[in-house]
Amino acid sequence: MRIATQHIEQHQYTIGQLAKVAGVGVETIRYYQKRSLLPTPEMSSGFRLYSSALVDRIRFIKRAQALGFSLDEIAHLLQLEDSRDRRAIRDIASERLAQVRAKLNDLLKMEATLSQLIEQCSASSTDVQCPIIQALNTSAQ
Repeated sequence: MRIATQHIEQHQYTIGQLAKVAGVGVETIRYYQKRSLLPTPEMSSGFRLYSSALVDRIRFIKRAQALGFSLDEIAHLLQLEDSRDRRAIRDIASERLAQVRAKLNDLLKMEATLSQLIEQCSASSTDVQCPIIQALNTSAQ
């Protein structure tokens, strides 16, 4: 309970505290700063103090990554975060959805091929090369 109270009262964190509260490593925060996804605060009394609002921003970034958005796309989404340009936001999400669907299609093809090869391997004689190995040795056409 004390940590939650500090979070409400403190409103500023060292980089280590911010990382812990946001559930990421310090190097992740530094990398996000390098990529301009997070600001780098000025030094104050020998420390950089980070706003507690950055916890939500880091969580936004992590959720967007979990949905497959690249850091460049996330940077664009963050730029649009306070805008009313829903079309631009939808366009980015629609492009990501198209990429996801293409990957799903590729995965379904891979699943069908592997399933077929496993079935052929089970049904084939041990006197011939396994169809899985044979397929992997065959050049793509």
